[in-house]
Amino acid sequence: MTSTVKETTDLAPVRIEGDTPTLRLFSLLEAIAEKDEFFSLQKLVEETGLPKPTLHRMLQQLETAGIIQRDGDERHYSTGARLRRLAEKLLLNSTTHSARHAVLAQLKEEVGESCNLTALSGGEVIYVDRVETEAPLRFYLHPGSRVPVHCSASGKLFLASMSSSQRRRLLSNVELTQYTEKTITDFDALETELDDVKRTGYAIDNEEFLPGLFCVAVLVPVPSGRSNLGIAIQAPIMRLKPEQALHFLPALQRAAEALARIEAESWPE
Repeated sequence: MTSTVKETTDLAPVRIEGDTPTLRLFSLLEAIAEKDEFFSLQKLVEETGLPKPTLHRMLQQLETAGIIQRDGDERHYSTGARLRRLAEKLLLNSTTHSARHAVLAQLKEEVGESCNLTALSGGEVIYVDRVETEAPLRFYLHPGSRVPVHCSASGKLFLASMSSSQRRRLLSNVELTQYTEKTITDFDALETELDDVKRTGYAIDNEEFLPGLFCVAVLVPVPSGRSNLGIAIQAPIMRLKPEQALHFLPALQRAAEALARIEAESWPE
């Protein structure tokens, strides 16, 4: 698959504000962080109304710092590795960590299995937080662990919530590695699976990443836009069969709603 560059027309004007050059640069970065596709200097000029030389200088500063990077034909940009690492650290060390952890702990008590909170980072899923079951047989994955996007329950949720063009662009840079005999490695088969995920609102990993591991996940809802937080229950297949996992969905969805309230309360009015 090849990357495609698509730029949306008729966008609302973007205001780049700030009393100092640093604050204006941060304002531009906020506008860039909203984008889910490649962007060009010319498009930013049209969106912001700022002079082309000014924007070019600002983009050069961000690129030199590793905060954005050039992609495709070298005329387009996307977020850089340094910005993604910053976003990961903010998720892992959020001021809402204690409240989030309490929700995971309550869910673990309710279902008796390990529970985790995840986010999408590049082409991988990162564990933001996790509460382990006390059961002696378990799979230990600590916060900060990364799992593939194409064969994890949370990863499928994130992929299913994307636009087709964004999903194609992400998957064009991700190898669909086969980890078990059940891993989906065909793009068309994965698209079919993602259609089901989008329709049902939940996703499963049925021994697709690790043999003997089953996982069911839902997204943490957001008022608008696309969620980048997922919550999941994980257990050995001998304790959690696919048909049993559906019984856990109400508890999983209640926990997702509780996390959504925590996220909403952390934002200023």
